[in-house]
Amino acid sequence: MSIKSLIINPGSTSTKIGVFEDETLLFEETLRHSTEEIAQFATIVDQKDFRKKIITDLLESKNFDIKSLNVVVGRGGMLKPIPGGTYAVTDELLADLKVGVQGQHASNLGGILAREIGDSIGVPSYIVDPVVVDELMPVARISGMPDVPRNSVFHALNQKAVAKRYAKEIGKPYESLRLIVVHMGGGVSVGAHIDGKVVDVFNALDGDGAFSPERAGAVPTGGLIKLCFSGKYTEKEIYRMAVGNGGFNAYLGTNDMREVTKMANGGDEKARLVKEAFMHQVAKDIGSMACVLEGKVDQIIVTGGIAYGADVVDGLKKRAEWIAPFTVYPGEDELLALAQGGLRVMNGEEKVCEY
Repeated sequence: MSIKSLIINPGSTSTKIGVFEDETLLFEETLRHSTEEIAQFATIVDQKDFRKKIITDLLESKNFDIKSLNVVVGRGGMLKPIPGGTYAVTDELLADLKVGVQGQHASNLGGILAREIGDSIGVPSYIVDPVVVDELMPVARISGMPDVPRNSVFHALNQKAVAKRYAKEIGKPYESLRLIVVHMGGGVSVGAHIDGKVVDVFNALDGDGAFSPERAGAVPTGGLIKLCFSGKYTEKEIYRMAVGNGGFNAYLGTNDMREVTKMANGGDEKARLVKEAFMHQVAKDIGSMACVLEGKVDQIIVTGGIAYGADVVDGLKKRAEWIAPFTVYPGEDELLALAQGGLRVMNGEEKVCEY
């Protein structure tokens, strides 16, 4: 019997939804919300009823019978650190999404909306591989400063999805492979996958590793400390320089790699240098994860929006293909990845995880 699923992926100013029959997309829609609409709510959780009505109204406008659904899957939010997998939206998980135990983010609404809609029609609700997936081995947590341990915040949903896709395509269990997965989007995360776990990864939000279109990545510690105590900036301003206005934005005033490439190809020497530095740093991250895997790497998988740029992929291959062959899956199909997570549980391929 086929499985029909409703997928909910909330962003700060939009709610993406998709309806799948097994892995076939029946329809998808990006429901956009104006600044004025969002501003009327004091907290993320307060937006729940507003977003739920928009979703149910859309389904009704398409004459889709919501009661024909077998499962509802939402994007996972800022929960406590958890291993990867598909999680039932239990009362405890729901409570932590509402509180935002690691911060308030629109993605917290994914599980909240999935649970409410699922309960209303009597079907299960799940989340899949949220950004807080943490499978780090103990040695990877040591940073050099006990008060500032390394932690795991990365593109877990897409990294896990492409790793499992590659495993399926070559007919081997994901758990049997040693992979380096490189996600390049607004943020960059490079992870080492062993035995089905991401045992080390560069923090893609506000941590270490390569700079990205919007994030500074690792910067010289001493210089950052001096900047923080220079009296020129507030804590909020410094953080924004690192997350949001860092990377390409800081150097070139754009977060679009296509624009950076256009500038570089047009003779802009600064743009060319920054683009080269980006590939240089990402390749260094790949080399680091090759050491984590003790040089035994089955495949390097490159994904995310920047992976559409053949010149960037070629630049990484030039620097790192001696480590292992490359497989490229451009973009990130989050709706499908969420649907697949729900399907694996519904079909008995994986056990549902309990939070």
